Amino acid sequence: MAKIHPTALIEENVTLGEGTSIWDNVHIRHGASLGEECIVGEKSYIAYDVKIGNRVKINAMVYICAAVTIEDGVMISASTTFTNDRFPRATFPDLKSLRPSEPDEHTLPTLVREGSTIGAGCIIGNDLEIGRWAMVGMGSIVTKSIPDFHLVLGSPARSVGAVCKCGNLFHRFSESEKETYTCECGLSYKIEEGIVTEA
Repeated sequence: MAKIHPTALIEENVTLGEGTSIWDNVHIRHGASLGEECIVGEKSYIAYDVKIGNRVKINAMVYICAAVTIEDGVMISASTTFTNDRFPRATFPDLKSLRPSEPDEHTLPTLVREGSTIGAGCIIGNDLEIGRWAMVGMGSIVTKSIPDFHLVLGSPARSVGAVCKCGNLFHRFSESEKETYTCECGLSYKIEEGIVTEA
């Protein structure tokens, strides 16, 4: 059974996996699904039809909009904001009526691949993918896709190195490159023309 704080607002047709914990003042919209053993921190918002895998940690005050998919084992740190429209407007051009909030042809997807980490206070653009085991440094603004195992920093976020599954930075891209690297935890990787793969 999922654990749900009494102040959380869970709408109809939401699926919560075994062992998932929903903390205070969380709002999860209709049609969203979360896998097993997830944690959703206080005051976070998950929009309609968002798909979240197993063992995902979502810290406090995270905003996850429609068209976002999050795979297994992802960490999303506090105050991260996802976006899904590159050119948003509140109204139609005549200013006489609000645009609807439901997803439409302007709603663009974001895919967060397994094992990746997004640091605190990040803004994540849309129509992009955050690669497997990638890491986004705190306060970064992501405007384009991130390759597997890359560490990105800044505004806009840029690749600065390669990170291990354990989270350690094992190579900086500014340094001379060799073919194979072994992290201090014992896992090995190959880097060829910026592409990082497990050895």
